[in-house]
Parts: sequence; C-alpha cells; structure tokens
Amino acid sequence: MAEISAALVKELRELTGLGMMECKKALTEAGGDLKKAEELLRIKSGAKASKAASRVAAEGVIGAFVAADAKLGALVEVNCETDFVARNEDFLAFARSIAEVVATRDPGAAEEDKRQKLVQKIGENITIRRFKRVQAKGKIALYVHAGAKIGVLVDYDGAGEIGKDVAMHIAFARPRHLSKAEVPQEIVSSERKIQEARALESGKPPEIAAKMVEGSLNKFLGEITLMGQPFIKDDKQTIEKMLAAKKTKVDGYAFLVVGEGIEKAQPSP
Repeated sequence: MAEISAALVKELRELTGLGMMECKKALTEAGGDLKKAEELLRIKSGAKASKAASRVAAEGVIGAFVAADAKLGALVEVNCETDFVARNEDFLAFARSIAEVVATRDPGAAEEDKRQKLVQKIGENITIRRFKRVQAKGKIALYVHAGAKIGVLVDYDGAGEIGKDVAMHIAFARPRHLSKAEVPQEIVSSERKIQEARALESGKPPEIAAKMVEGSLNKFLGEITLMGQPFIKDDKQTIEKMLAAKKTKVDGYAFLVVGEGIEKAQPSP
C-alpha cells in the first residue's frame, strides 16, 4: 500500500477544502493517487473540484503555450461569465490561440476581432484579462492544474521531471518571490518591524528578543519564496535543497490563477 505523506494530505485538503481525516482516508482508498482521491471526495461529500476554483472571482481558463524548443512560453487568463462556457471547446481553443500569440507579442486588433465574434457565437461576455510570457535561460516546464484554473511556467536547467515537479509545487504553494534576495526591501522592513514589536511585547531579554526577530523573519521569508518553501513531495527539505541535490537550477517562473483579485457578485440568500 502506498505511503500517504502529510504533504499529499495537505495538497488534497487545499484542493477540496475538506478535513484531514477525510482526505487521508480518500488517499488511502485511492492508493495515493491524488486525482482519484479528489474524485472520491467529490462523489462522497459533494466537494468542489478545487478549493482554489471555489475562491476565484470570475470564470474562465488559463491558456498556455510553450514553443517546440522549450525556450519560449506564455500564459493568458481568458474570462467568461459561466463555468459552462469555460468548458466550451471554442472558448478553450480561443484561449490556446491567444497564448500562442502572447508568446511573441501583445494581443492586437486581430485577436479583438476573434473575441467579438466568439462573444456573438457563444452569447457571453469574454475578456482577455492578463498574460505573462517567459523567455527561458534554460528550458521551460509547463503545468496546468484544476480544470485549467491555474497555469505555471518554470525556467529551469536540469532533468525534465524536476521542472515539472517544481511547476506543480508552484501551483500548490504560489510563492510570491523566487528567493530571499528578490524580496523587496520594503516587505522585509515591514515584517521586521512587526516581529520586533512582538518580541518587545514578549518581555524577553534583548539578546533573546533579537534572535526571536531573526528567526521569525527568516521563517516568513522562507514561506513566501520558492527556494525557502518545503517541497510538496518531500516536506523535510526545501525546494532549494531539493534542486541542489538534483543538480537543477531554476532561473524564474510565472503563474496565473483564474479570477484572482476580482470581486464576484454573490447570489442572494
């Protein structure tokens, strides 16, 4: 029987929003297969396909494109009004085509014309909300998750399976920055002030309080940076340590989540 790790249980909890024991039981029943366990929970408890999807503020998908040489990639968020349309093949094909365009240039008049024609055909408002492109120093790994609600591109140099693992981790953990060195100084300063205030309230001696501040600050920076986060497949090591062990380097990444940051009208009770 497959060993069910705490990281796997945590990932299923994030996807479904259900309790730890329910998730562990489903994973055990599914032999450690995350997708099967998610399906089991949906059947047994009516769980949504993804907790992330339930939080989004608009419907739609992330269109994705990676060039044949894996040197260029793009993600685009294309929104619509209903989840039904988000599964429409014409809508999905439109999102894919826009991603391919975005890899080399911003959408223009031709894409706007296609959008308007699709609106007329489908009967819902459709928007090209935002996009990201990556020109790789190494090569690009792509991961699309949760019914195309999350898309990730990773610029890496190393074994192919490691690039995919890192992309999956990013979809789950959504790090704000690559490494501690890339965290803006104003964020570091703000967090330091918070931790200094907490240490002062603790009443500890100055030398102990100073260590508390540094420890808490390092923990915070680890949580918001890819390199500092515990790897979802082995939470006993950070992404940085895992990459070093696999002789793999990550130069950058990009990800998009459908509807992130948009207010969505709630149905009346």
